Amino acid sequence: MNTPNTRAIAVVVAYNRRELLAEVLDALDAQTVRPHVIVVDNASSDGSGDLARDRAGVELIELARNTGGAGGFAAGLAIALDRHEPEWVWLMDDDTVPTPTALEELLRAADAGDVAAAGSRVVWTDGSEHPMNTPRENPFASREERLRAARLGGIAVRSTSFVSMLVRAEAAREAGLPIADYFIWNDDFEYSTRVIRGRFGLHVPASVVVHKTKALASTDADPGGRFYYEVRNKLWMFRRSASLGPLEKLVYGASSIRRWIRTFARSADRAVLRDGLRRGWHDGTRFRPRPNADALAGLGEASDAVARVEAAAARQAAAGRSAAANPGAAT
Repeated sequence: MNTPNTRAIAVVVAYNRRELLAEVLDALDAQTVRPHVIVVDNASSDGSGDLARDRAGVELIELARNTGGAGGFAAGLAIALDRHEPEWVWLMDDDTVPTPTALEELLRAADAGDVAAAGSRVVWTDGSEHPMNTPRENPFASREERLRAARLGGIAVRSTSFVSMLVRAEAAREAGLPIADYFIWNDDFEYSTRVIRGRFGLHVPASVVVHKTKALASTDADPGGRFYYEVRNKLWMFRRSASLGPLEKLVYGASSIRRWIRTFARSADRAVLRDGLRRGWHDGTRFRPRPNADALAGLGEASDAVARVEAAAARQAAAGRSAAANPGAAT
């Protein structure tokens, strides 16, 4: 039997998709390299937590309230880093079903290439490429990075998604956790670009997962009321986050505006989008996301793990700044 270990920990965030969660857990159990599994249940009401609790070998974290995908991944990653000593943490939603060699292929490429974060090829249920998760080559990658990615059978990328994101634990300890107040949308964009900034990100086509969304939709499909989160979180990211450099913010900001225009053009209910734009613009420019210690307060062991991991990341960042300001102090 292929025994799971904590070298690679899979973190699955679950919310009211019990049947899909069962598929995900079966697929993780069938991996040629089996990870230890942590399920973060975001206060589901459909028995998802009970399902995970009854699965042998699954570590269940039950949150008392729905913290969104962003909060769930922040809590799950914190638990993985605080309780265990993994080399890698594999993040995925509860509608992400990995094929049997998905983790093996990610690890093969990532171990060989000094990778900070790696993503899988994402397909829909009919086997076609999922437009919501199509990788985009890093436009700022150096020639050396492009050649390194090609040698590993992949593509150098600047971001990847929580639909199968493998993160080096050392990079996560340095970069900190996803920002819980994003709740949904762009949380993985902000986090992956933060982890990859100054490091190497890789798309691994040989690693394949099935994203079981209800429809084969792209990122510019009409999101209805959720457009609020798209606008607010993008503004938070471009105005508040250090995940992108100034030129990158210009490039990705222009890309976002073009996508918003396409979304409006294709919408059947532009009034809803206008309301989301108005509210998102207001909150994205007037407020900032709370620290995770505040956003994830009152969640017991998860809150404690978040506090410890983020405190350690802050100490590490402060030490790095001190060393940079006093380069001769350690000699």
